[in-house]
Amino acid sequence: MTHSIDTVVIGAGQAGLAVSNRLTAAGRDHVVLERGRVAQRWRSETWDSLHLLTPNWFNTLPMWRYRGGDPDGFMSAAGFARHLAAYARAFAAPVEEDAPVESVRRRGDGFEVVAGATCWRANHVVIATGWCDRPAIPDISRTISAGIDQIAPAAYRDPSQLGSGGVLVVGASATGIQLADELRRAGRDVTLAVGGHSRMPRRYRGMDVFWWFDRIGLLDKTIDEQPDAFRARREPSLQVVGRPDQGNLDLATVQAAGVRLTGRLLAVDGDRARFAPDLAATVAAGNARMNRVLHQIDRYVDEHGLAREVLEAEPLEPVTVGAAPDELDLAAAGITTVVWATGYRRVYDWLDVPVLDARGEIRQRRGVTPMPGLYVLGQRFQYRRNSNFIGGVGADAAFVADHITGSVSFDPHRGAFAAN
Repeated sequence: MTHSIDTVVIGAGQAGLAVSNRLTAAGRDHVVLERGRVAQRWRSETWDSLHLLTPNWFNTLPMWRYRGGDPDGFMSAAGFARHLAAYARAFAAPVEEDAPVESVRRRGDGFEVVAGATCWRANHVVIATGWCDRPAIPDISRTISAGIDQIAPAAYRDPSQLGSGGVLVVGASATGIQLADELRRAGRDVTLAVGGHSRMPRRYRGMDVFWWFDRIGLLDKTIDEQPDAFRARREPSLQVVGRPDQGNLDLATVQAAGVRLTGRLLAVDGDRARFAPDLAATVAAGNARMNRVLHQIDRYVDEHGLAREVLEAEPLEPVTVGAAPDELDLAAAGITTVVWATGYRRVYDWLDVPVLDARGEIRQRRGVTPMPGLYVLGQRFQYRRNSNFIGGVGADAAFVADHITGSVSFDPHRGAFAAN
């Protein structure tokens, strides 16, 4: 079955629904194709206790904001999936569920999108499959003993799912730190291999840190303002989480709970794991990134005369870096499971259009790719620092929708297309 339509949007998460809202408002004929249900990734690829990292008031979408009774709280993943489903219903988003895209090809002046038994002929295609696509499990996973279980966060649900024994969590940004904490609270012996991260307190001077980010304009900084766009898009992720008690969760708190810290995992030969002697340097770098931001906040407080309205700066517990092991016999240490909290990669094996760079990322400027009519949304630092945040994707969605409808005259060829 073949249908002709102006625009096909691939993905019904926050990015796809945001651009659908803007296209609907513009009266533009379009369809949103989703491999499962609306917000499928939030439904099926998150652990049971996961809450959003950003407070509810921050998570605005075009023509939609949080209206519940806990604006400073943190919605659960399941709750956010329901939130997105309600958003889609609110403007009758034209979502086709259970429609996994199999191929996207250039056809004449437009595109051919195949999803199951349906072929869509479209003038425009928006790829809104998100930044957290597939787990980025390193090659060293292949050299681990078959007697040790391995799992990615997308497949993890709760501690009872794992076999008995200790756990090695690899990666210490928001995901790794949460899983290490949850497993330790469940009574597991946990070792955390610490990679690059940006430490950040949940609250600072009496306010949520995202309130400060909003005040000082940190997340509104554009990629054009960065001295090195490539490096900016690869900044270590924030080590900040959303908890009901709004408390901090960082290396200091998990260390106090009994989690053993090591440097980066370099290699594994069977049961023998080798770690980099870089724990002290990694901790120092994470603290330095945090302190640069906190100093910006302090400067803002001074410049705007807010010292009487906010609290004094609270001291943070230090991370004690002792003699971290360079090697560890996993079997002797009782470790039976490795959790790969090592981030995500993008896979576009269904995209038969020449817009990928040597690393397999989509080349784009402000969501506009080198192929006329093809767009992307939800990429990290796509234009602003908050482009892949729930509360930031709306601005990019509006720009892409305006480009589709011809409401803006942005010419991406005036600068090089950037890979993410």
